Amino acid sequence: MSAPPLEGIRVVSLAINLPGPAAAARLRQLGAEVVKVEPPSGDPLAFGVPDYYERLTEGQQVMTVDLKDDLTPVWSLLETADLLVTSSRPAALARLGLDWKSLHDRVPRLCQVAIVGHPGEQADVAGHDLTYQASAGTLLPPAMPTVLVADLAGAERAVADGLAALLARERTGEGQFREVALSDVADDLAQPVQRKMTGPGGFLGGELASYRIYAAATGFVAVAALEPHFWDRLLSELELTEGSVDELERVFATRSADEWQTWARERDLPVAAVRQITHGEA
Repeated sequence: MSAPPLEGIRVVSLAINLPGPAAAARLRQLGAEVVKVEPPSGDPLAFGVPDYYERLTEGQQVMTVDLKDDLTPVWSLLETADLLVTSSRPAALARLGLDWKSLHDRVPRLCQVAIVGHPGEQADVAGHDLTYQASAGTLLPPAMPTVLVADLAGAERAVADGLAALLARERTGEGQFREVALSDVADDLAQPVQRKMTGPGGFLGGELASYRIYAAATGFVAVAALEPHFWDRLLSELELTEGSVDELERVFATRSADEWQTWARERDLPVAAVRQITHGEA
């Protein structure tokens, strides 16, 4: 078995909440050695969703350091680290003496991925996933989002930018700085709805009989028979000719969602039962 791609890479994360820990967890999965530095108050994830916190810190060394009191332990880690992950606002890092210039002057080969809320000069503007999605147009108020898309996609982008920084360092010998703005991530993910591809009235927003959610006898089924060969096979297997929304609604109401999913997989059709997660379900 070949070695993990990031074996030998040392990562230090000063990031709490979701984006930074999710990025660090992915880097650890890729083989990096990860040390997570938490404040004395801990990571809010550990109190809000302890099982998720355990998953995101699995295989990592977690240590508590009061950055406002003593940075010596952090500098000791950074001296031999390859990549630093942060999610604090730039002004807060600057007050600690952990701004990019200070880091680069002291540890020239260290790379940093700074996860921020907004890009450039707006990096100190406060925000969270909810406000980024609100500005991007991905919410359907008053419902709250079920997926923290800016946070989680931002984590994946932070991993990608971190790897790009490490690659550039190998070419130049100099540590690299990358900024990942979660508001930019949210806006990128919102392009389908902003361009009227999804959402009410959108091409993939339920207008097509071949791509929508139908009520079953119990539960719901998601039908994604976009390609002609899938759509033709679905109609053939259901012995339908018209393929209208009304016709499909009547058919799917005759069996449970789980039964339809089993039926579809036996026929290589993109139809799935809609999983409805109850509170507390892992």
